Amino acid sequence: MVMFWVATFAIHLLLYVFQNGSVLGVGILLGLGPNERSRRLMLGTVTPVQAGSELWLITAGVSLWAGFPIACAVLYSAFYVPALLVLASFILRAVAFDLRQRAVRFRLIWDLVLCGGCLMAAFMQGSMVGALVEGISVARGHYMGGAVGWLSPFALLSGVGLCFGYGLLGACLIFQKCGGPVQEQARQMLPGLAGGLFAFFIFLFFYALVDLEVMSRWLERPYLFVIPATGGVTAFLLAVTARHERRRLPLYMTVAIFVAGFGTLAVSFWPYIIPFTLSVEDAAAPPNRLALIFLIGLNVLPALLAFAAADRNVLNLARCGLFPSKRAAALPAIAEKRNELPSEDTFRASGR
Repeated sequence: MVMFWVATFAIHLLLYVFQNGSVLGVGILLGLGPNERSRRLMLGTVTPVQAGSELWLITAGVSLWAGFPIACAVLYSAFYVPALLVLASFILRAVAFDLRQRAVRFRLIWDLVLCGGCLMAAFMQGSMVGALVEGISVARGHYMGGAVGWLSPFALLSGVGLCFGYGLLGACLIFQKCGGPVQEQARQMLPGLAGGLFAFFIFLFFYALVDLEVMSRWLERPYLFVIPATGGVTAFLLAVTARHERRRLPLYMTVAIFVAGFGTLAVSFWPYIIPFTLSVEDAAAPPNRLALIFLIGLNVLPALLAFAAADRNVLNLARCGLFPSKRAAALPAIAEKRNELPSEDTFRASGR
């Protein structure tokens, strides 16, 4: 039962990284858009999913709270300052995303707010991951550090690294869905973003090996080196082959890099949910509670996947005429009027 909740938390967290990470990545790159048309096309790639992209983070937090309440209490106590900054950045992003559609004179200002909100969210999330990898002060199941106990040079560097990662996700999405000058601009961004992520990935791996316990764990099981090696090689190949014409390949390679990075952290610190401080078994809720909420957790993931698929494809289905109602048939026209969908000659509304 404990492993079910570990898997549930990990899946929801990965899905959040892929979906909301691409939204944040596009927002980060928005500041590099040369003109309004380019920025509108860039935002059009994430318009169908941006409203519900934070849902996976909420469900991941609920999974952590339900399955591992002690770890949840420790993490919330340690990271409440960066978590509040992430929440504020989400609010700024949502407000700016909506108001830029209506603003004319101040649209550039809202674009800067949107870009800054996405950048702050990515940076704070990476800083929290870096602080967790470096270690936080925990004694008897309680966080013992201060409000900024998580702050360190490594945590800040991890924040920069995740900005590169999310930016790479966003660039891959723009490259896949857009055409013309916008696609070419995304293609030119890919080598630099992939190279920066590759450098950070190598640094993170060797930094983890400095810890004697992590090093002994990897040396005892050398076959585990396949996981980070896969991510590193994929990032290197992406940086080298980014100028090819295959639209889907860069996005798939970036997903593989994130999965490899997640796997590297997992095998380095398992069975600890908070590295070398609190194990999964010690942090888990009582067995009767886990059994009680098992059925709820079992049904949540399929329901959310169905919601995400519908949220992503509702405009495409309406465009294809699969919805008989006049209101549904008018959805693409409404989106076009609000400049949420680019014209079909430059944006593949089907998502291919």
